[in-house]
Parts: sequence; structure tokens; C-alpha cells
Amino acid sequence: MRVDPHIVGSIMHTTQRGTRGMKIAKDNRDKTRFARSLFLLNDEHSDSNWLKATSQLPLFERPSYWPERRPLTRILAWTLMPNHFHLLMQEIKDGGIAKFMQRLCGSMSTAYNNKYNEKGSLFQGGYKGKIVSDDNHFLYLPFYILVKNVLEMYPGGLVAASKSFNSAWQWATEYQFSSFGSIIRGGQHSIIDDPEKRISKFLEDEARFKEESRELLAFHMAARGEKFENIMLEKW
Repeated sequence: MRVDPHIVGSIMHTTQRGTRGMKIAKDNRDKTRFARSLFLLNDEHSDSNWLKATSQLPLFERPSYWPERRPLTRILAWTLMPNHFHLLMQEIKDGGIAKFMQRLCGSMSTAYNNKYNEKGSLFQGGYKGKIVSDDNHFLYLPFYILVKNVLEMYPGGLVAASKSFNSAWQWATEYQFSSFGSIIRGGQHSIIDDPEKRISKFLEDEARFKEESRELLAFHMAARGEKFENIMLEKW
């Protein structure tokens, strides 16, 4: 089963991969469009020409003639990687996550095909979604989604990051296409809607979370993922 059964109130970790592992965002404009999509498409209101309608507006501003924003889902954390992305979401209305993911992935495929003269779906099948079913699973996700995945993109990957962890940590906090840096800095979050501070509470004490992440990274690499197979979504 690619997506676990879920109800309103469920928290789900989702991921979606580019077909054949291809890049889903080739440049910063693609990455910025993805970030805008997380905000502008997470809405009951649908505008098929949303890119054109918002092209002259600031990054996370909606046209004044659109109706009041009513999110389809609650996004708690996110990270964009070269060939896939991770989202941690909460179902706030029946079918909200499914509708948002359909809209997000469909819009990304259309934009990618138009820009790069391609055809077909950008993604490899449907998205994967796993319900966060226990505290241990949830406690691991801030590190997994926001730290481990971002550090995979650090020059030299996780091996280099583990050897130069302080430099890698600073690099990760400055990576723009994840909610990690903005939560660490305590800034405003147009995309993130986490009134119970489920994720930000882990990052409030940066020094402590940094040390915990250093230890988890070492453990993760030593275990080669084997200890986490029951909660990891990637099998590629």
C-alpha cells in the first residue's frame, strides 16, 4: 500500500520521487516554484492559471480577488531534494492531503513539461504516505526530514557532513528549500501551519537539537538505515 489509511487528525509523512529518479527541480526558479506551490495550491480555491495570476506578486502573496484562503491540509515540515521531496502533513478535512498532493504533483508536471518540452508525468507513480503512529516515529522525523535529508545535499554528502558537522549544520540552516532554516531562525512561516508547535519545539533549543542530530546522524550511518526500515519511505 502506497498510502496508509488515515482520518482527520492523522499526521502523515509523504514523499514523491521523479520518474526514473530524474531531477524534479533543475534550477532555483523550479525550486522557488515548488515552495510557492506548497502555499498557493494548499487551498480549497483552485485557479488553473495560478502561476500567471501570481507572477507579479511577492513570493507568498495571493491575488486580492481570490476568496479567503482555506487550506486543504496542515503542512508541518518540508524539504525539497533534487529528485524527490518530503512533506509532513496533518489531515484537517476528509481527502485534503490526497487532493493537495494531486494538485501539487499535477501542477509540477505541467510546469516542468512546458519549460523543458517534455511529456507525461514528472513523477514515478503515486506518492507514498505513512501515518505517524507512535511517539518514537514522530520524535525521529524532525531529524530525518529536516536534517538528514538536507545534509545529503551537502558537498560530499553525509560522510562529509559527519566529519565537518559544524560547517554542515550551518550550511543546512541556510538551505532555502526546506522549512529547517526558517524554523531554526524563528521567522514567519507562510507554508508552515503548526499551531501546536509539534516541530518547532524540537528546534527551540538549537544547541541541544544540534547535538542530538549529530548523534542521530552517526547512528543512522552506522545502521545503514536498517534500524529505520519500518518508518522510512524511500526504497530506492
